[in-house]
Amino acid sequence: MLLNSYLLVKKSLTLYLGTECRLRFERREPMNQMTPLTTGKLAKQGRVNLETIRYYERRGLLPKPPRTDSGYRVFSANDVRRIRFIKRAQELGFSLKEIQELLALRIDPGSSCAEIRQRTEVKIADIDEKIRTLKAMKRALLRLTNACSGRGPVSDCPILESLQEENL
Repeated sequence: MLLNSYLLVKKSLTLYLGTECRLRFERREPMNQMTPLTTGKLAKQGRVNLETIRYYERRGLLPKPPRTDSGYRVFSANDVRRIRFIKRAQELGFSLKEIQELLALRIDPGSSCAEIRQRTEVKIADIDEKIRTLKAMKRALLRLTNACSGRGPVSDCPILESLQEENL
């Protein structure tokens, strides 16, 4: 079947004036372990831009790829998975340094799931602390907002006066 030879990227129904509907497919090459990828294809499949690929290489998050005889870098499907791993970890709040450590643990045969769990628990504690800090900032801003009627000259604004004080 023709659909099996393509990776389904997007499907959408387009309604016409009649009773007819069309299912639209965009053609995209399947992600194959053996198909070498250019930097552009890697960026597209990894859902990042070209500069991100270069940055990850400089930071050591992405290993230096082999080059063709003409000097082009070639990547594999493993590199796509690695980039997606990095992006997902960033979405969860891990720094690039922490992600680099996770990647190192991932390939270390001596590491355990307990180490990964411990690092995740530390990240949860960091997020909880950030939430407490943000809530305190919100309370302070609410106090400042409640102290201001929103009328009068800027020179008499209680919000600006409070910001000049040492203690909020």
